[in-house]
Amino acid sequence: MTDRVAELHRPFVSRRGRLAAWVMGVGQALAIGAWALLLPWSGPDPVGIWDRLGMIGVAGFIGWGMSRFGGVRATPGPDGLTVRNILLTRKLSWSEIEDVHYAGSDPWVTLATADGDPVAVMAIQRADGAPAQAEAERLATLVAYHHRS
Repeated sequence: MTDRVAELHRPFVSRRGRLAAWVMGVGQALAIGAWALLLPWSGPDPVGIWDRLGMIGVAGFIGWGMSRFGGVRATPGPDGLTVRNILLTRKLSWSEIEDVHYAGSDPWVTLATADGDPVAVMAIQRADGAPAQAEAERLATLVAYHHRS
């Protein structure tokens, strides 16, 4: 594989979305954890252990969700593209991908597939600005490269 082709096959990851997800995940865990520890243990309106554990559980669930959001990526390989979004991961062969769409107001890239089911590629997000446009173009170039091969 030449350097240019190897460069095309780098994974796609969101920049701002990943940073925001990790900052929010850690921030909310610290805030809710501190709140759970600092609420009164006794007095006229005490907070019991089960309430505190519930708060920690909610913080854990939010943290898990933020880690999923921060982990969105699209990984190209010789056989196809693996798209990991927040809840679902889908493996597409290069022949299944018909077109790459990234229109003016779309929040992320969408792939047109042979079965007619569009696939969102949340790893390339409009929030990333100009680098997202360059990544969308790199993905389109990569699809074209594999269609020629």
